[in-house]
Amino acid sequence: MKKLLSIATVFLLALILSGCFGGGSGGNGELTGVQRRQRFKETQPLGMVYVRRGSFNIGPSDEDASRAGVPTRTVSQEPFWMDDTEITNNEYRQFVDYVKESMARRMLGDQYPEFLITEDRDGNIIDPPQINWDEKIDWEDPDMQMAMEDMYIPENERFFGKKSIDTRKLVYEYWWVDLNQAAKRSNSFNYETQRYEGNVYNIEGDLVPIENRSSFMMQDQVHVYPDTLCWIRDFTYSYNEPLATRYFWHPGFDEYPVVGVTWKQVNAFCNWRTKIQSDYLSERGEPTLMAYRLPTEVEWEYAARGGKDFSMYPWGGYYTRDEDGVFLANFKPLRGNYVEDGSIATIKVGSYDPNDYGLYDMSGNVSEWTSTAYDEAGYNYFSDLNPTFTYNARKDDPPVMKRKVIRGGSWKDIAQFVQVSNRNYEYQDTTKSYIGFRCVRSTFGEEF
Repeated sequence: MKKLLSIATVFLLALILSGCFGGGSGGNGELTGVQRRQRFKETQPLGMVYVRRGSFNIGPSDEDASRAGVPTRTVSQEPFWMDDTEITNNEYRQFVDYVKESMARRMLGDQYPEFLITEDRDGNIIDPPQINWDEKIDWEDPDMQMAMEDMYIPENERFFGKKSIDTRKLVYEYWWVDLNQAAKRSNSFNYETQRYEGNVYNIEGDLVPIENRSSFMMQDQVHVYPDTLCWIRDFTYSYNEPLATRYFWHPGFDEYPVVGVTWKQVNAFCNWRTKIQSDYLSERGEPTLMAYRLPTEVEWEYAARGGKDFSMYPWGGYYTRDEDGVFLANFKPLRGNYVEDGSIATIKVGSYDPNDYGLYDMSGNVSEWTSTAYDEAGYNYFSDLNPTFTYNARKDDPPVMKRKVIRGGSWKDIAQFVQVSNRNYEYQDTTKSYIGFRCVRSTFGEEF
């Protein structure tokens, strides 16, 4: 009996020490939180700088007489990471090459099974099959070219009979969750009826009943190759053919900002950039990070000011020249003397000094897409906490609903348009030779 009692006592003590006694999950009956959680420490992303949290007055500076009467207001902004330069041709080309390679491997998989992974390590079927990136493509192999025939320019369209990839067919397909529609009270899940009772706009712009959570998942397909002809289209009676035919692919322009990309294309780029990082971290068993995205208009202006709340330019002064008379940004000075600032059109990113946050070219070089939808009265109804205004324009929406805020001014703009407070817009489905972008990534609130 004593032996049985001793065994019971030991078992009881083991239960208490293991935290299983009383139905708890640990802590000897105390509130301790979930234990043995994976530790996480965010590191600085490659090519990004940290923009600390803070508040500032959004809107024109007091010295900007041309915009007198435009309201200003104090807003507060959470910290974030931001690309220190605009996305370059070479960086965007990595995205284009990924799309080309992934499409090619899926086509080759029909005849060459080694290009697709159909089973996991345990022999379970993978549906749909995954791409095998380790298998090398021989682009000069006639048999492989035949398997990828749909990717090449049709024979009747080839210049001088040259067989090359048809860039019109490079399409990136991706999915994203429309949290704005999911957050509407009318679209909330009804726990009494155990169903959704609202309606949601799908990617085609049709209003359809919510069937389940997947109704908030949007699928999009985006052509990824830049519009190289924008160099000719933007400037009538101007000889820009060398830029149209060389700017995106020639190595001499690798470090120049990518242009000729629509708002939807740059959002697709952000999704792809998030994907390749998430895939890499998942393979290593590490937690995924926040998504890459376009900056909001307020994030962009806050970062451009570099902590100098009342300055007209990122460098903090009222003038576009330094003490020696050298221009401080790439824009259109002296009534059209483009070369006076060091370049006649775009210039290599980072050619001028950064602002106090370490960000280059926040004025000039190329204007930059933001995620914010343009409204002349936007400042009047912006929240004062992480403010923005977003709208996913549908195909049948009028053009006025497709306006997106661009910031920073460009190589073709006069000094007024490269001021940090200047806001402008462009239509989300248009391409310009003077509009590029850079990415941001939300952080977890730590101060770096």
